[in-house]
Amino acid sequence: MQSKVGLRLSPKCFFISKNNHWLKRTAIVFWFIFFDYFLTLIFCQAPYWEANIYARAFMESFGIPFGLTLFVFIANLPIYITLTLDSHIIVLPPKLAMTIESFVDVLFAWFVAGLHFSGGTSWVWQTPDLTRQALGAFLYLLLAFLIIKPHKRR
Repeated sequence: MQSKVGLRLSPKCFFISKNNHWLKRTAIVFWFIFFDYFLTLIFCQAPYWEANIYARAFMESFGIPFGLTLFVFIANLPIYITLTLDSHIIVLPPKLAMTIESFVDVLFAWFVAGLHFSGGTSWVWQTPDLTRQALGAFLYLLLAFLIIKPHKRR
């Protein structure tokens, strides 16, 4: 289907990134999600050990491995689709794009990477949630700066 502005959306726009720049951002975000997933899968021996009540409900209903997998897939599919769809439809002037993408990185750092890092490390590191979340956000921003942001030598 093609719109009046020349944008053509197909089913692949929802699942395959348009360029490597967005694919790298998606990979970093999902590294944090899978970090939390695998540590929870390894250390969670009973559903009531899980702090997330929605994940706990899935684990109680379907068993720990399948329930956790189903929850992670359902909860994070919108994030993945948003990132891949954005790679197809967002075309901004370079200066505005840099500002908006930096803002997006800060949001992902705190709300996705920070929360998942805090959740994953909660199994092995007894420190306040805010400390773990801040460290996760910092690690995401560091990775985003090193891997995603283009660097030009002057």
